[in-house]
Amino acid sequence: MGGGTGGSGRSKESRGKEGQGRDATRLFLRVDFADGRRLGPGKIKLLEAIREHRSILAAAKAIGMSYRRAWLLVDELDRMFEQRVIVTFPGRRGAGTEVTAFGERVIALYRAMERQAAKATSGALDELTSALSADYHPKSHAEPGDPEADSPLAGPVAKQVG
Repeated sequence: MGGGTGGSGRSKESRGKEGQGRDATRLFLRVDFADGRRLGPGKIKLLEAIREHRSILAAAKAIGMSYRRAWLLVDELDRMFEQRVIVTFPGRRGAGTEVTAFGERVIALYRAMERQAAKATSGALDELTSALSADYHPKSHAEPGDPEADSPLAGPVAKQVG
């Protein structure tokens, strides 16, 4: 899940100690439910775009997502919860999609968890950011939550194990 487009999103100055650029350091929150369901920034961003544009197609375009991918995520969200997160009105003139009251609650709960997590980890993020090496420049950026990104075997070292 995620909505990353690649690149670190940080300026050269924010990579090292000399210009910590705290505004460029980001914390991503993804809820991995015990049964394998996931709720993260991509799905929430899509719901917010649907709320704004009242159209799945317009929402997908606004956030740079394919229409098919948007429909798959909306379908997943509707199956994930006991209540629907959106309702569609096929053939109706004007707006054809609305976020339900429950969908609004999902957005609000997720954003509240995000704010709480950011507040709780602020000091640790500052410390990690100030400890970044100015000499390291990542060639690529893994998607947030990608298990390979955090694996000690990720990258060139993983070519020969054992």
